[in-house]
Amino acid sequence: MKSKELKTYTLQEMKDQFVGEIGTKEREEYEYELKMDVIGRMIKQARKERKLTQEQLGNIVGVKKSQISKLENNANSATIDTIVRVFKALKAEINFNVKLEEEYIQLV
Repeated sequence: MKSKELKTYTLQEMKDQFVGEIGTKEREEYEYELKMDVIGRMIKQARKERKLTQEQLGNIVGVKKSQISKLENNANSATIDTIVRVFKALKAEINFNVKLEEEYIQLV
């Protein structure tokens, strides 16, 4: 019996097919959500490495424990100011890349 050869797809092809192609509103929203999820996970990991509770980190930053929890689980609701304050409190270096008209500007 002859077996069929399976077609393989790249991650990019799968995203294009199931999320939307680059430049579409759906794709931009997906990429944004993904980045915010990564930021939340980084905050949680750094907090745990520093052996801080959410409440302790909140006290250092000047926000409630619930806001730290929301940040770790979904950074979408946070302001950039809060995110920067949290990373500073965790003594973590943070860099932002801003893309303007196909040029990258790195803010340190």
